[in-house]
Amino acid sequence: MHVFVTGATGYIGSAVVKELISAGHTVTGLCRSEEKAGGLKAAGAEALQGTLKDLDTLRSGAAAADGVIHLAFTNDFSDFEGALALDLQAVQAMGDALEGSGKPFITTAHANGHAIDDAVLAMTGRGIRASIVSLSPSVHGEGDRGFVPMMISIAREKGFAAYIGEGMNRWPAVHRLDAAVLYRLALESAPAGSRLLGAGDEGIPLREIAAVIGQQLNVPAVSITPEEAAAHFGFLGAIAAFDITSLYNTAQASLATRELLGWTPVHPGLIADLEAGHYFA
Repeated sequence: MHVFVTGATGYIGSAVVKELISAGHTVTGLCRSEEKAGGLKAAGAEALQGTLKDLDTLRSGAAAADGVIHLAFTNDFSDFEGALALDLQAVQAMGDALEGSGKPFITTAHANGHAIDDAVLAMTGRGIRASIVSLSPSVHGEGDRGFVPMMISIAREKGFAAYIGEGMNRWPAVHRLDAAVLYRLALESAPAGSRLLGAGDEGIPLREIAAVIGQQLNVPAVSITPEEAAAHFGFLGAIAAFDITSLYNTAQASLATRELLGWTPVHPGLIADLEAGHYFA
């Protein structure tokens, strides 16, 4: 298949591009600059310059492809509602280009992105094989800039690695290379309307994550109260308090995804990845 990938030069997108090419697909990646275009070409992909605001570019990229993997997202936490609105426009534009084609459209679920999810699932009634991937809160591996590196940075600054209460609330996690395989399998065979969960580790207690961070930094792992969490973690405090595994029925959803697509994560789990040391270099 020839695949149009938005966010093709990002942390996850770059892994997806390599996975697609290694599996025999060809790729056109959306990118912002000549520099990014050079990186895509070096990876063996074609480049289409533009952003999520360039709706005509998105339509043309989607129309010329056999399928779309939509990974681009404006991570502007100062205007998250604006980022969601822009993403909805982009999804609708690419959906218009794919209508009646039977082609796959794979996207990623975002917090509070219910309108986007609804628009994607509505594509199934317009002759598009659309599906949604929900990724674990930690997509870990080389180059990670997400929640776990934030926790490491806070632990360095404060002199201890914190967890809340007993620290038994659990986070799912997935290695980014396993996530890339999931997107490829979804493109190739996910039934229309599928909701898929990318979780290699179905639930790691926050206490264990804090413990390995503490070991690697040679600082203690310390319990803090829920009232202290906001001051310690900042905006991450609310997320650090959730038992995400139970909130989203992770075990059941993960099993369903693996059985549906034959997806088997093979790369190191989060704890092993942290113990490898590259997060602390």
